Amino acid sequence: MKINTKSKKVNKAWLNDHVNDPWVRLAQKEGYRARAAYKLKEIDETLGLIKPGQVVVDLGSTPGAWSQYVRRRFAPKEVGAGGAAVGSLNGTIVALDLLPMDPIEGVIFLQGDFREDAVLQQLVDQLAGRPVDVVVSDMAPNLSGIEVSDAARIAHLVELAIEFALAHLRPQGALVCKVFHGSGYSQLVDAFRQSFRVVKAIKPKASRDKSSETFLVGIGLKAA
Repeated sequence: MKINTKSKKVNKAWLNDHVNDPWVRLAQKEGYRARAAYKLKEIDETLGLIKPGQVVVDLGSTPGAWSQYVRRRFAPKEVGAGGAAVGSLNGTIVALDLLPMDPIEGVIFLQGDFREDAVLQQLVDQLAGRPVDVVVSDMAPNLSGIEVSDAARIAHLVELAIEFALAHLRPQGALVCKVFHGSGYSQLVDAFRQSFRVVKAIKPKASRDKSSETFLVGIGLKAA
């Protein structure tokens, strides 16, 4: 049996980078399920998006680091110094992912494919007519390595997130979406600009340097 030594070297290098990653270590220390929490934290601290009392929808939520971050932002100040991971919760968080997610106290989790109408309806039902303050989307498709095909899959998810945001956000609400530089990126920026009054592109420090990911943030719906 042949052993793919190149693959083994790549996996070993990735594992070494991961174990020694300061964001991974910080996440473990502070009780976050993934380093991704610090991506949303930097975006939020830069733009002031998430505040107690809001309704937040977390798309592509698994393993739950973004929901954890929002949940801590929603902990009332009277609970210790604020930022509690458990206990009182001032706000509503509805999370959705294709994959299962371990429970987070106070977070409503729906498992299903956001691209399916029936799953989307479950999400809408949970909102019960309440407008959404912030939609955060860390959704990403399984990538094939074929750039044109991958760009189309990424664009489809982003377009669905924009469509959902336009239907359910407050007029002053915000959408945060993971995107990737490359084929189709400029079209996604244009789609944001057509829908939102303010559009920002942010690559948080917690994003790996080698990664092409960045985050588009749209704030304030344009009048239809």
